[in-house]
Amino acid sequence: MSLVLDNVSYHYPGSAHGLHEVSLQVRTGELVAVIGPSGSGKSTLLQLVSGLTTGHTGHIAFDGKDMSRTPVHERRMGMVFQSYALFPHLSVLDNVAYGLKLRKVGVAERHRRAQELLDIVGLGGYAQRGVAQLSGGQQQRVALARALAIDPLALLLDEPLSALDASVRGHLRDEIRAIQQRFGATTLLVTHDQEEALVMADRVAMLKDGRLLQIATPREIYEQPASRAVAEFVGLSTILPAKVASPGRLDLGFAELAANTGTRAAGAQVHVLVRPEHIQPDPPPGSLNRLAGRTGAQRYLGALTRYDFEVPGAAKPFLAESPIPAAQAIAIAPEHIRLLDD
Repeated sequence: MSLVLDNVSYHYPGSAHGLHEVSLQVRTGELVAVIGPSGSGKSTLLQLVSGLTTGHTGHIAFDGKDMSRTPVHERRMGMVFQSYALFPHLSVLDNVAYGLKLRKVGVAERHRRAQELLDIVGLGGYAQRGVAQLSGGQQQRVALARALAIDPLALLLDEPLSALDASVRGHLRDEIRAIQQRFGATTLLVTHDQEEALVMADRVAMLKDGRLLQIATPREIYEQPASRAVAEFVGLSTILPAKVASPGRLDLGFAELAANTGTRAAGAQVHVLVRPEHIQPDPPPGSLNRLAGRTGAQRYLGALTRYDFEVPGAAKPFLAESPIPAAQAIAIAPEHIRLLDD
């Protein structure tokens, strides 16, 4: 089942906050992650799709059927909330079967289906336990099994891993992705965790101030951000103002760099984007785009050290990373310089 939002807008009463003309498609079996700063509209979008919030303009459709006026209980949305929202008075099995009970499915069949899903999420032996006896990661899997039990048209995940320890999140995000692919579930994931979005999603959509800035594959949104706002939010980078000096040359004020300037005319104002992994430490003298300077603040991260490289005249240091950060100069290959138009 494909999910389509067509020119969807929503404004909170007495406020300009909400969503502004958002259009996107989640293809059948696809997982789209929605990211953006706080207040960008991520949760509002999910609530509109689920039907928990109404009053929008535009259309929300599943396989071509407009669901904008369909009540929430008729939309067949499988939702996993940040808090999991499990029922403490019910067993694990009955939590998973709850949506089927509301749909008048017989006891034997709903328990069979719930047990089957618990087996799939690795909790087959926990059916008769209370949810309070489970760890956070186990509760998250129960919530996922419950969402899948109703055979949803779409699966909606609202920050499903944010309440878990970092040591658990990495493992569970892989489990969720594997289960989502096994079921072929059309899935919309809202997350504040960029790494989670890049690892799990087929495509990533970024919102800011209620507007959709870009939707692209994880690689595209990281390597080819459509705007400075996307570049600043997704991943770490150095962004500096520059102008086109001549075809293939950039003037940063403190240095000139060779780069692909495309069809931009001389004098065009741009911003230069450089990712830390694309900075080469200690290039030999005469190297293309070599910048002399010194290593500044360092941040030890285990497998690598991230550090500031300070170039005289630059408004801010270049963010770099290396196993051995003691560089006296850096170089940036022209193909690794991304230009963002003002």
